Amino acid sequence: MTTAPALTGAYLWNPTPRICVAVYGLAGPQGSKSPVGWGKSRKTGRAIPLMRESSAKVKPWRENVQAAIRAALLTGEAQHLAGPVRADVTFTMPKPARAPKRRRTYPAVSPDIDKLERSTYDAITQAKAWEDDGRVIESHTRKVYPGEHPDALDQPGAIIRLYTLGDPS
Repeated sequence: MTTAPALTGAYLWNPTPRICVAVYGLAGPQGSKSPVGWGKSRKTGRAIPLMRESSAKVKPWRENVQAAIRAALLTGEAQHLAGPVRADVTFTMPKPARAPKRRRTYPAVSPDIDKLERSTYDAITQAKAWEDDGRVIESHTRKVYPGEHPDALDQPGAIIRLYTLGDPS
């Protein structure tokens, strides 16, 4: 019987992120929509439902992410991303008042991590850091509370690190 070799790292990522920013503010999950009425399709003229983002937190969060990414690009602290990208994002969520103060707790509650990623990646796309969030081929995302993880911020927000592939030679 033969065994497959263990993969310790399928991709050779640059050790230094091309973009590394801290964004402050309450992360807004994107994805859930609420119907607000009916309109007409410009293409077919048929009636279509008009939808609105359910979370009021999405727009301010996306604006904060865009501002941080654009500032990093303008100052030269970051570079536009081409090719495959690895995204490492740590969301610092507000710790509930009822949570224990003297022991570590985990934010295994809403919002869903994939919806937080969606709003963040769309904001990075709008900031023109990459062509499209389809460039992300590997990601590591976590939700933490302030002071309970090495990457946790002292207040709600996120640390976003975006890596590109290294030189294979």
